[in-house]
Amino acid sequence: MTEESPKHHGYTDASDDGDEIPEPSHAERARTLLTRAQEGTLATRSRRHPGFPFASLMPYALDPAGRPLVLVSDLAVHTRNLKADDRASLLVAEPEAEDRNALGLARVTLMGPMAATSPEETEVVREIYLERHSDAGYWVDYPDFHFRRMEVQEIYYVGGFGVMGWVAEEDYRDASPDPLRDAAAGILQHMNEDHADALVILARWKGVQEVEEVRMRAVDRLGYHLRIRTAEGMRSLRIPFPEEARTSSRVRKALVEQVERAREELR
Repeated sequence: MTEESPKHHGYTDASDDGDEIPEPSHAERARTLLTRAQEGTLATRSRRHPGFPFASLMPYALDPAGRPLVLVSDLAVHTRNLKADDRASLLVAEPEAEDRNALGLARVTLMGPMAATSPEETEVVREIYLERHSDAGYWVDYPDFHFRRMEVQEIYYVGGFGVMGWVAEEDYRDASPDPLRDAAAGILQHMNEDHADALVILARWKGVQEVEEVRMRAVDRLGYHLRIRTAEGMRSLRIPFPEEARTSSRVRKALVEQVERAREELR
């Protein structure tokens, strides 16, 4: 996949009955990742070495339109760069997992001018930023610190190997983070640690033979991904929920029903 489909959701391979399997769009996945993360790599155009990008670790917050807000010091190199040329990009990646190749992790790059916010916006921007980074309360009011906001013009999303594409700015702006974003880690841990046998049943139910180990790698409102080790190598499988599951309780209900159905059909 090199560019996202204009459909409301993204789609993976066809299921056994020929229907496409629904997934959140790249825009929704980008908003979800950016909402969950707290820092990224900010690239500015170097004044000291013209033509070279200068990369900095940068905590950020998002405003309601998904635009990154950063708190910068006038003494910082990236701030000096931005004052000369406010074009910038911000790379944000999901946290690494012990059993996952770094290049298989999701990440998103935002590009656009990053100008200083107006004095009239300071109170609102300050509140948004401190809600995400409360420790910044110790220096946010220092006179050499100020807020900048990126006006997002380009978005590039990578969901792992072979899953990537440019996202339209309006799609990104209008997208909502996945409702399971805060619960997902707990769901994955619970399924992988306490219900490994059920995951094996689900994999076999979907036609994967010679299953040696299964891990649930991701979950969202529309379904979940399994990473399966077989005698022939590793496989990835997407299984949709029968209907949207927007809460942990709905996910649990859907998984219980699917495991029960799988057990019945595998007899």
